[in-house]
Amino acid sequence: MNKLIVVTAPSGSGKTSIVKFLIKNCSPPLSFSISATSRPARKNEKHGKDYYFLSLQEFKKRIKRDLFVEYREVYPRQYYGTLRSEIDRIWKLNHHILFDVDVDGASLIKDKYPEQTFVLFIKTAKLQDLQTRLESRGTETIEAMKDRSKRIAYELEMGQKIMDGSVVNINLEKAQEEALEYVENFLNS
Repeated sequence: MNKLIVVTAPSGSGKTSIVKFLIKNCSPPLSFSISATSRPARKNEKHGKDYYFLSLQEFKKRIKRDLFVEYREVYPRQYYGTLRSEIDRIWKLNHHILFDVDVDGASLIKDKYPEQTFVLFIKTAKLQDLQTRLESRGTETIEAMKDRSKRIAYELEMGQKIMDGSVVNINLEKAQEEALEYVENFLNS
């Protein structure tokens, strides 16, 4: 049975670093599910590698055609989602799938595939750590930072409800090893 590993966390929790570590080190290997988004690419992001970057109009067309397993308008006019074709692509390879999605996406995936899904929630020790990490990125406008900050409390509450395991990211190496242990235990169960 193909399994789904969903890593979720508020922005700035170190989720992407942990996901990259899992892709590189997990046994059995995982294939990364590339999400689609209507937001513009950030510097160094590549279409088809980091995200499938779609115009807002194209994203909405695909919603109407029921081409997403899950999607959400996370911020005004910024949609994120998982295309059905992405899951089909990976399952044709007979691989387990690793998702890097927000808590809403994680919840929808778990609802659709309850027996096959493990949700790993990444936290920081303090709420202020998230704000500091977001600011240090230098990729967000002041308005986007305000939107992300408002969303953090919701994500923390929702994460508690849907998670199968959690890692507190105080020390990245330790958090990566804990995440790997959770994931490998689930895949080998």
